[in-house]
Amino acid sequence: MPLALVTGAARSNSIAAAVVPRLREDGWDVVTSDLDGVDFEADLRDPRAPAELIDSVRESHGPIGALILSHAHDVESGILDTTAESFDQHIAVNARASLLLIAAFARQVPADGGAVVAFTSDHTTGNLPYGASKAALDRIVISAARELGPLGISANVVNPGPIDTGWMDDDLRAALVPAQPLGRLGTPRDIASAVAFLLSSEGRWVSGQLLNVDGGFSARF
Repeated sequence: MPLALVTGAARSNSIAAAVVPRLREDGWDVVTSDLDGVDFEADLRDPRAPAELIDSVRESHGPIGALILSHAHDVESGILDTTAESFDQHIAVNARASLLLIAAFARQVPADGGAVVAFTSDHTTGNLPYGASKAALDRIVISAARELGPLGISANVVNPGPIDTGWMDDDLRAALVPAQPLGRLGTPRDIASAVAFLLSSEGRWVSGQLLNVDGGFSARF
């Protein structure tokens, strides 16, 4: 049974939490990690943690064939009120840790290759350090598709758009629905199904892409 590692899966209503059962439906053995502990604890602010996490999972479960990066540090601030410490922490968790996780994953990937999927965001104004760190993540993952392709590794970034994982109030939901061409908000399960495709043998030819999996929300621009 192939093994997938999903980071940032502690919250029960998160996208990552929906990815776990969806992958299991396709026959994946899935383990999860988060700062607060699920299957494996990992404080990704520590530069040693990514390699230690990959090593721990591999030692206990065998080679990892898929890496789904859903962890994130997010404290809203703009240009005038973002501190150096806050900016560095966003970069450390959202970008640096992702780079080190991908590198450690690639070093142990099975002979038949593997797949990386990371989640990104369009947030910028008013959420500057988060948006900047996600932009760095985008470049890291797309670069991985080129550099790690010879190892049989596909790598893609998914932008899910506005998904209600508990952070929306009724007014925001009402405002967003008219902007959705399909007439409803996306769900974590919608995104999980896209991830399942990208990890499948049929989806592995898709690589090096930033995919808007948002029901047409981004097509308004």
